[in-house]
Amino acid sequence: MDIIILPKASRSRNCIHLGTRAFFACLFLILTFLLLTVYGAYHFGMRTQFTVQQESLAQMQVLTKDWQARLERQQAMLAATTKQAEEGLGVLAQRLGYLQANVIRLNALGQRLIVYADLEQGEFDFTHPPAMGGPESRIGEIPKLSDFLATMEQLAQEITDRQQQLRLLETMLLEWDIQQAALPAGRPLHQGWLSSKYGYRTDPFNGRREFHNGVDFAGKAGTKILAVAAGIVTWVGKRSGYGRMVEINHGNGYVTRYAHNRKNLVQVGEHIVKGQVIALMGSSGRSTGPHVHLEVLHEGRTVDPLQFVRAVEDS
Repeated sequence: MDIIILPKASRSRNCIHLGTRAFFACLFLILTFLLLTVYGAYHFGMRTQFTVQQESLAQMQVLTKDWQARLERQQAMLAATTKQAEEGLGVLAQRLGYLQANVIRLNALGQRLIVYADLEQGEFDFTHPPAMGGPESRIGEIPKLSDFLATMEQLAQEITDRQQQLRLLETMLLEWDIQQAALPAGRPLHQGWLSSKYGYRTDPFNGRREFHNGVDFAGKAGTKILAVAAGIVTWVGKRSGYGRMVEINHGNGYVTRYAHNRKNLVQVGEHIVKGQVIALMGSSGRSTGPHVHLEVLHEGRTVDPLQFVRAVEDS
């Protein structure tokens, strides 16, 4: 094999003659050099890339650990906040149960007041329990906020309704108590006996049949005489046939008179409560012995006092 070399500066040429073995040896050397060059370049590139990847991986690991630490802190804060919220809801749930129990007791109280006042059941409905609801939950489970708020709203409305009903019932009972206190009822003394009824009887002085406008309760002289109803004293003093007398106006057209007293203990204009001592039993005026003559007038006309006495005794 011949290799011809042509220099630039000269037109002459040089010829190198190589044998077959020399040619293949040179070719082998050239190929080996090329392979080593390529391998070195590849190895250098791979090493450089690996170094860059290692540095990037280290940076990613640092960032990952930093974010993991942040997430752990946030999870801890969230857990603490959740625990506080659950504890708060638990306390509020207990308070809610306490309020619901109070509403139930108010319902029971309202129902007893209705029975006591003898009102129609339809006017005040305390028989139904307070509104409660929500999904069924396991024992010890904290209620959801939405369910808790819904129950709170129902309870608030229930309490408002019960307050209105109880205020109205209180007003009615107050008026009822006032009316009952001002309505003649009971006996005008603790110890004594009925000696003469209301209506026609034989007059003890002239023996003729005459109408008796009240009832007489006999007893010991000095026995305390009691007002059978609350009211205002409109008369204190002597009156023909009655002797010493006390007259009380109870309103609603009712007036009571207590006659033949030994001593009157109240004054005109004085406010009297039911059962108050107003006089001492005597025999003043047209009387045959110690007793109290009780009259009840309604709208200016006498009525039988025994109906009011018996109303209390029968009850």
